[in-house]
Amino acid sequence: MITIVSSSICPYCQMAKQLMDDLHIPYEEKSVEIWSEEMNEVVQTTWMMTVPQIFNWDISKENLLWGYSEVSKLHSEWRLLNIINNK
Repeated sequence: MITIVSSSICPYCQMAKQLMDDLHIPYEEKSVEIWSEEMNEVVQTTWMMTVPQIFNWDISKENLLWGYSEVSKLHSEWRLLNIINNK
């Protein structure tokens, strides 16, 4: 399952969730607000201070697929489903 760390005010977060919906990929959303304790925990793991952060399973550095642009690029290169299915 994909995990998407997102914020309610982030348009890229909405696009990431829409991409997963369009591809029928189930995901779990972890909603955070910028500068919150939850976001600080994610930043400690990934060293990224932006959302969305998209993970292939749980929130860990080794499962990070990066943000919407990178995941969208993986999809356009026909690699996203292979990565997800090989987890």
